[in-house]
Amino acid sequence: MGSLEAERTTTGWAARDSSGILSPYTYTLRNTGPEDVYVKVLSCGICHSDLHQVKNDLGMSNYPMVPGHEVVGEVLEVGSDVTKFRVGDVVGVGLLVGCCRSCNPCKTDNEQYCNKKIWSYNDTYLDGKPTQGGFAGELVADQKFVVKIPDGMAWEQAAPLLCAGVTVYSPLKHFGLNVSGLRGGILGLGGVGHIGVKIAKAMGHHVTVISSSDRKKEEALEHVGADEFLISSDATKMQEAADSFDYIIDTVPVVHPLVPYLSLLRLDGKLILMGVIGAPLEFVSPMVMLGRKSITGSFVGSMKETEEMLEFCKEKGLTSMIEVVKMDYVNTAFERLEKNDVRYRFVVDVAGSNLNP
Repeated sequence: MGSLEAERTTTGWAARDSSGILSPYTYTLRNTGPEDVYVKVLSCGICHSDLHQVKNDLGMSNYPMVPGHEVVGEVLEVGSDVTKFRVGDVVGVGLLVGCCRSCNPCKTDNEQYCNKKIWSYNDTYLDGKPTQGGFAGELVADQKFVVKIPDGMAWEQAAPLLCAGVTVYSPLKHFGLNVSGLRGGILGLGGVGHIGVKIAKAMGHHVTVISSSDRKKEEALEHVGADEFLISSDATKMQEAADSFDYIIDTVPVVHPLVPYLSLLRLDGKLILMGVIGAPLEFVSPMVMLGRKSITGSFVGSMKETEEMLEFCKEKGLTSMIEVVKMDYVNTAFERLEKNDVRYRFVVDVAGSNLNP
């Protein structure tokens, strides 16, 4: 297994400031230990939250910052106490790399809600070193926060599932919505939304994509597999759809009204918020009171749910709609993502890229 005490260096692509422009950056990986897995990065998805972070949209960014939290890689080395993985395994690392392990969320397999969770980048690890993400040649992660990628699942297909996939799977399971026969709405057909349609359909739901225009109608119905397409600005169609949904997964990452979508929910329906929005959202209380409706949120998923979700997607043959790019295209990819010009997830072919041109 070799010695895991010595520090290693790797090269990633980092933002240096809120311009969000990424360029090569060589840094030291944190000290590895007996529970750690040393991983060669093969591919990494680009999430909308990566864009928020590199541009400091939430006011919490630290630089230099290597983003990327939908990481698929190959195990190069394991610590002496690692039992889950072997050299050569293809594994995934998502949004988290640490937690306190003693609070109630941690003890109930809800570690993503731990108040002391450690983000895979733009955070500080237990040893005081900054965490850096998957836009890099290698990384080190505790085995608790590493999952096995199912045999036969393509690297680039697995990457978006580690954030976008489990982000949808987790609330559907938690709220008891993972049963057939339900009617669901997906608000916003982006990276999370398109996977949401696929997972909900695989659970046996009648799925409607809700969008502000008809621009994505053909894609939603013919390519992604939605049953219906509802334009939120069409007052007549919105009225016809009132009180018809068991849930709506709201993936919109900008300020938007909630009342039009609350009106679509039937008794005990749930509006599940997933977009990261740094400003208040508004609604009027009778909209939830007169139907016992809920506005709730959900944040990625637990490691246990991530493992379940990967097996579910393999069993159902689910794939993401992706555009694979090299690392030298990543800044253009961010620009296009900001304009919503991607169908529907960028995935960086890290292993096939020259990280230090």
